[in-house]
Amino acid sequence: MAVFTQNGDQITLTAEIQGASPGLHAIHIHANGDCSAPDGTSAGGHWNPTDVAHGKWGEGEFHLGDIGNITVGEDGTGRITLTTDLWEIGTSSDVDVVGKGIIVHADADDFVSQPSGNAGARIGCGVIVLAE
Repeated sequence: MAVFTQNGDQITLTAEIQGASPGLHAIHIHANGDCSAPDGTSAGGHWNPTDVAHGKWGEGEFHLGDIGNITVGEDGTGRITLTTDLWEIGTSSDVDVVGKGIIVHADADDFVSQPSGNAGARIGCGVIVLAE
């Protein structure tokens, strides 16, 4: 599950996963809020409204969807939190996360390989929606 909350101009993402293999798994926001394909490809590529190279969040260039890696323990669970003023919620702007996909990958993001960090298969997919 991934939850986005807003406090002023700060957006916080808290993502928790279950049932994954132990180790590092990349987690990214993808361009399309569509998880209809069994392999997650319907979510499209990384969300990149600023049209820059893939990278590591907060270091040089990076996609706004380049969240990073989530550490999964021996029990198959992991959690990551990221707070930023680069995203918006429910504004319909280019940096609005609503309507995008969020993907967990089989492998870690190496933060270098283009266009997606050599993160491997898509093993989890969700759609970011506004809570009512």
